[in-house]
Amino acid sequence: MSAATSTTTREIQLASRPVGRPAPENFRLAEAQLPELAEGQILVKNQYMSVDPYMRGRMNDVKSYSAPFRLDAALDGGAVGEVIASRSDAHKVGDVVVHQLGWREHAVVDAATTTPVPSGLAPTSAFLGALGMTGLTAYAGLLKVAEFKEGDVVFVSGAAGAVGSMVGQIAKAMGAGKVIGSAGSPEKVARLLELGFDAAFNYNDAPVLDQLRAAAGERGIDVYFDNVGGEHLEAALATLTVGGRVAMCGAIAQYNSTEPPVAPRNLAVAIGKQLTLRGFLVGGQRQHAAEFAQKMAGWLADGSVSYDETIVDGLENAPQAFIDLLDGANTGKMLVRL
Repeated sequence: MSAATSTTTREIQLASRPVGRPAPENFRLAEAQLPELAEGQILVKNQYMSVDPYMRGRMNDVKSYSAPFRLDAALDGGAVGEVIASRSDAHKVGDVVVHQLGWREHAVVDAATTTPVPSGLAPTSAFLGALGMTGLTAYAGLLKVAEFKEGDVVFVSGAAGAVGSMVGQIAKAMGAGKVIGSAGSPEKVARLLELGFDAAFNYNDAPVLDQLRAAAGERGIDVYFDNVGGEHLEAALATLTVGGRVAMCGAIAQYNSTEPPVAPRNLAVAIGKQLTLRGFLVGGQRQHAAEFAQKMAGWLADGSVSYDETIVDGLENAPQAFIDLLDGANTGKMLVRL
């Protein structure tokens, strides 16, 4: 590494495991030495990092689909940044890449594990959101997991979040009969209607079931894209038509909960209605990435899909951005600008 390149960086470490809702004292801002670049590695100066709901589960020391974060070590997650030193033939200084070593200002990464960002298509931050894992989650979850068909009535929970807002717009672009979204504030509900949702409601105003039935009408819903779980899933099961499909993407209603969740209490309706409930992870949908990228580029270009970002400045503010995300403070994708 040349003298001009950084040899140390700042990172956010997990200081202690949260019980229930995370607090600032669970995190620590620390200085760390950067390792020398090995053959095939690059040094990236991160521009943006992503905070995502799934990270809450990784803060618990439990066996899951993704290894838990280690105590007193840097957290990780999606990030996009510029290559400032390279020992990879495939990457030159100035290239922009997406990688998985967020929560720090600089990262030494194996070049083979990064995704190049094409220049000129969209701002780099979009490759953590609409054109990245967030967009692919929405696209594959709706089309491949829930097997969306033209004319379907679609209900999305957490609809003003990064994934939910994409799901609703993709459904509209693909010819949905009706798209219904739920969110947690009047401002978010108004935003959903601006984004082209046919109906939207604030789940704090009245029971979800009552509001969903009013929005769906006699027909009911064909597809439920679940980001929330709990009462929303229970309401969707009651409102789904025969042969309805549920894509289970997240359950943010219970991520901070220390008590066992009570809903859904009506799971048995899935038998008579012949429903399909399918859980999925975006990692299992990567085979659709090229198809998704082509479609999404077109939708962004013609205005069928637009995206919101909530941007917080400074690595030191990343823990609070994450806590706020779990409280629903974001509209669209929550990002930290470094």
